[in-house]
Amino acid sequence: MQVTPALTTNSILRLLLIVSFSATALFAETAGSASVFNVLDSGAKGDGRTNDAPAIQKAIDACFAAGGGEVLLPAGKIFYSGSITLRSNVDFRVERGAVLKASATWEDYDSTGLNLEDSRGSLIHAENASFFSISGDGTIDGNSPAYMGNLEQDIFVAHGNRPVMVFLDRCTHFSIRDITLQNAPFWTIHPVGCEDVLIEGIRILNDLRVPNCDGIDPDHCRNVRIANCHIECGDDGIVPKNTGGRFSGYGPCENITVTGCSIISTSCAIKIGTSGAADYRNLVFESCVISGSNRGIGIQVRDEGRVDNVIFANMIVTTRLHSPNWWGKAEPIYVTAVPRHPETKVGQISNVHFSNIICRGENGVFIHGWGDAPIKDLVLDNVQVEIVKSSEWKGGEYDLRPSDEFKETFGSKNAGIYCRFADGVSLRNTRVTWGDNPPDCYGPALEVHDTRELHLDNFSGHSAHPGIEPDQIVD
Repeated sequence: MQVTPALTTNSILRLLLIVSFSATALFAETAGSASVFNVLDSGAKGDGRTNDAPAIQKAIDACFAAGGGEVLLPAGKIFYSGSITLRSNVDFRVERGAVLKASATWEDYDSTGLNLEDSRGSLIHAENASFFSISGDGTIDGNSPAYMGNLEQDIFVAHGNRPVMVFLDRCTHFSIRDITLQNAPFWTIHPVGCEDVLIEGIRILNDLRVPNCDGIDPDHCRNVRIANCHIECGDDGIVPKNTGGRFSGYGPCENITVTGCSIISTSCAIKIGTSGAADYRNLVFESCVISGSNRGIGIQVRDEGRVDNVIFANMIVTTRLHSPNWWGKAEPIYVTAVPRHPETKVGQISNVHFSNIICRGENGVFIHGWGDAPIKDLVLDNVQVEIVKSSEWKGGEYDLRPSDEFKETFGSKNAGIYCRFADGVSLRNTRVTWGDNPPDCYGPALEVHDTRELHLDNFSGHSAHPGIEPDQIVD
């Protein structure tokens, strides 16, 4: 008779470990598959023609109902789509090689993303959602050619309603990572009234001739981090703003950081404003490169909202003139506060610091406040300004649009640094130089009017035409 050996303590422990490991692996495999909701399993075709929005929405809703997880748009497919709504705890993931393409039919969009100017729906939207994300190495395509008409003087004429690509209303604790967004027909990413926002490592590749295809517009948002992104767009690149209308009560824009971004824009690459239904405070922009833009860094106040505590540091800004249809005259740094309408009590800009900025372009620094709202406590520290004519467009002008007071551009010569209506301006270690053979539209190195407490500490620069015009005009 064969006797089975008794189980030793060690053998029992080994058996328990094997059983435990197998059960854990099985549970992990089951749980992992259950938390990924492939839109193909919900009926999406991915053929680039069928409106897959209902199937994509079905997957999102199922993921939300299950307590969260990943909604996957798999590689090798083009998912043609109208409006879809994101939910809390859902990672909307577009896999490398997959495309979500916006429908060319306006009726495929709902009205959740209504914009103030006219009825614009949105491709992706969410409202009061939290702890969600848009991620993946794939592409979201806004299909802008479907919404553009003729090309006139370096800008397309838009026709009809145009959808926003991503519209997020009063959402919290979310991120947008790694994705490529391209061909936006209107604003690309528009979070409004949101808090704790992370946008990192994305690419925005829009047609530079499409009007209003802003890159990222944090609107009435708080605690926002935008990092390591590349943006190409017709109109503004990164634009904190406070729009009015139904968003007026959403609070200020505050605690925003932008770092490590490269931006090309046919309007203003980085801008605070123009809409100012609330205040802006505590904003930092650092280690960014701006190139080929119609305006580099801008603060543009036209309404009652104030701007306070802003830092721009360690940046390279290259500008050039584009068609007059675009706001801007190639100013590398542009700080203005003028009323939008005669009855507007314009907000004040104060405590703004520019440090370690290298500027090269077709215009100089432009600072312009208002009689009862002068620019206060502005510092340029180690700012290098080189002015070189490089395009065929007319120079020698300044641009304060939009404003009923300044409906047209004005001026006849550009200064290296122009300042009017300010109180407390410091130019430290700042230098103005000119390119070879400067045209007649360039003038003094420094021009200052109606300004109190101007401090020059190691400022250098001569006029574009020494001996013909003064190096400095200060009155």
